[in-house]
Amino acid sequence: MSAPLTGRRVLVVEDESLVAMLLETILEDMGCTPVGPAANVDDGLTMATDEPLDAALLDVNVAGRQVFPVAEALKARGVPFVFSTGYGEGGLPEEWRGQATIQKPFTEAAVRDALMKAMGVEQA
Repeated sequence: MSAPLTGRRVLVVEDESLVAMLLETILEDMGCTPVGPAANVDDGLTMATDEPLDAALLDVNVAGRQVFPVAEALKARGVPFVFSTGYGEGGLPEEWRGQATIQKPFTEAAVRDALMKAMGVEQA
């Protein structure tokens, strides 16, 4: 059975190395190709602008900065993304409410479901 996310390139912007490694493992288990991880907003912005991407997982608070410039760059390119935050969607500024969000600590299923929903992929 071919997984619906196989081969998808997913940018990871996350400053906590353990969380970044966990996300890379989850993505690889789903057949995705992790891009990054970017541990700060500037690297994330470069990757969001230059890399071929199918989706992204964005930690809202990266090394003390908000990730929204990266989100803007992805939005401009039409790349779907999912925020990850310890505060849930309620921790997002008004203009980003309604954006796909997973709350930390997250499960593999939560990451998969949020990515599939963001990319418009049907559950098998």
